[in-house]
Amino acid sequence: MTSYLMTDRVAIVTGGARGIGRGIALELASRGARVAVLDVNQEAAQETAEAAGNDSFGLALDVAQREDVDRVVAEIIERCGRIDILVNNAGINRDSMLWKMTDEQWDSVIAVDLSGVFYLCRAVGTHMRGNGYGRIVNVASASWMGNIGQTNYAAAKAGVVGLTRSISKELARKTITANAVCPGFIETDMTRGMPEDLFNAQLDKIPLGRAGEPADVARVVAFLASDDAAYVTGEVINIGGGYKL
Repeated sequence: MTSYLMTDRVAIVTGGARGIGRGIALELASRGARVAVLDVNQEAAQETAEAAGNDSFGLALDVAQREDVDRVVAEIIERCGRIDILVNNAGINRDSMLWKMTDEQWDSVIAVDLSGVFYLCRAVGTHMRGNGYGRIVNVASASWMGNIGQTNYAAAKAGVVGLTRSISKELARKTITANAVCPGFIETDMTRGMPEDLFNAQLDKIPLGRAGEPADVARVVAFLASDDAAYVTGEVINIGGGYKL
């Protein structure tokens, strides 16, 4: 029984400074991984890295900027020698009804939530192919199936699902797996700021009767990022306590 150990593995977690990303970074480190915590807020990323331990470190990165992605990935490889695990968690939402949604709201969400995932997968996946090993876990969302006021977000997350399934087939022969997780209603800074009636309305949709916690997502990600999941690829796993949109 390995308990999903990741001793000597090097992991990247984007959007790792808080919420689900922080939970994932801490979980991977607790299993032995050295984690590069990437976030637009470098100070917060470094704080998470220090909490994680294992010589983890924080770096600033806007995943929507392709040149920055390539530069930071190269910096991590130079610093650590390799990258074994990639967790694409960074994401934003700019909710609006279709007839009110601006080009900026659409473009910014697609840039971060979809293009950013592609940039990281391409840069890190190319490196993993050379090593003949890798674990890629992309954080999508239950909203990929469609949600009122989230045309941009749902489109981006649906794109992440399709991207994940495609690269899982392209990278499989190099012993690289790629899977997606779809968190449901998770208690984070964003959801805690919701009006009480809306929060409770979301709880009513969850058969298990509670909001999820970042750790609930992190433990599933840890499994998929481990050698225990060596024969799992191209899968999309819902993490929502039975949550239904």
